[in-house]
Amino acid sequence: MRQTWRWFGPKDLVSIDDMLQAGVEGVVTALHHIPTGAVWSPAEIAQRQAELAVMKDGAPSGLKWEVVESLPVSEDIKRQSGEWKAHIENWKTSMRNLREAGIEVICYNFMPILDWTRTDLAYRLANGATCMRYDAIDFAAFDLFLLQRKGVEGDYSAEVTESARARFATMSDARKEELCGNVVYGLPGAAERMSMEDVKTHLAYYDTISADKLRRHLIDFLAAVSPLAQDIGMRLCCHPDDPPFPLLGLPRIMSTEADYRAVMDAVDIPANGITLCTGSLGVRADNDLPGMMARLGDRVHFLHLRNVALEDRDLGGSFHEAAHLEGNTDMVAMIAAVLAEQNRRKAAGRADWQIPMRPDHGQDILDDQTRKAQPGYPAIGRLKGLAELRGIMTALSHPAVTVAE
Repeated sequence: MRQTWRWFGPKDLVSIDDMLQAGVEGVVTALHHIPTGAVWSPAEIAQRQAELAVMKDGAPSGLKWEVVESLPVSEDIKRQSGEWKAHIENWKTSMRNLREAGIEVICYNFMPILDWTRTDLAYRLANGATCMRYDAIDFAAFDLFLLQRKGVEGDYSAEVTESARARFATMSDARKEELCGNVVYGLPGAAERMSMEDVKTHLAYYDTISADKLRRHLIDFLAAVSPLAQDIGMRLCCHPDDPPFPLLGLPRIMSTEADYRAVMDAVDIPANGITLCTGSLGVRADNDLPGMMARLGDRVHFLHLRNVALEDRDLGGSFHEAAHLEGNTDMVAMIAAVLAEQNRRKAAGRADWQIPMRPDHGQDILDDQTRKAQPGYPAIGRLKGLAELRGIMTALSHPAVTVAE
């Protein structure tokens, strides 16, 4: 397993030096400043590679850009509207440019509008650490009484609606504003602080797009880009929905093993693959993550290893992001399944036998709470997670263990 680390560029409050001291082997990053749908030029790609190649004092870091996360898929492509055909051609051009720069893996997602959704970005745990959290009642209160989305009434049970109404009645104006900001954080344009009317406008574009239609659009996109990826030696990997259940009336199509199987079978090309995120998929109690790795592993091109604690095992319930070894996912079994897949690949002579992984997210602990880095991406919390994951990897790969098997 190739140990990588997500970096948001020169403005990231977690530096290249921090990554090196954490012991990472490669970098996961993207050109976040380039508008979605535009081409990533060779010059821009080279600039990012140069930025991560040096430490603060100018010494070489030895790190390379190994995984793109993400090359965004535009809303036009997802809806097959507007400039969607031109955007696909631009996506292919960007892919060629990335491959010519030596990069082989692109992570992307096909979630309508939302990249991820949380109601709390710094939820306080009993030990004083903070983490990201999704509170189902808070989200319903946002949807019902703040956003007041068209058709919202039919999406919640009477019990949830009344709980949300009671919760909303206790919210201060400051909490209402915070909740709106937290939910909108995962929406395009969030940096410019979208209004509720802006959100409604985005949602209206999906009024006529069902889950089946959105899946067809994903398959059309992959049919257009995967053959080129295969030809040039690029691996594409779709990230699951986060969280993996419907929100705001939007369709979800990458939430279960069956979802992935359908898309892998529809575009049955090795380059068309999976980002197996144990955090996103782990929010569904019915997802068997080690089993998914065993059954779909030959198409897993990238791993996000994190854990969640389900506060309610019913689909759509509350959860928070747990320490890497403390949530509902059996991380030892998961890593054992990954190592088994890597052994199969190595025996088959695959050049991509080593799967890149990163310690996804992390709780804010110790000095993380004063650094105030990107939500979900603290320095020390991720370092702790990486150390725990590395310990499992080392133990399961040790001769004393492998001989005993």
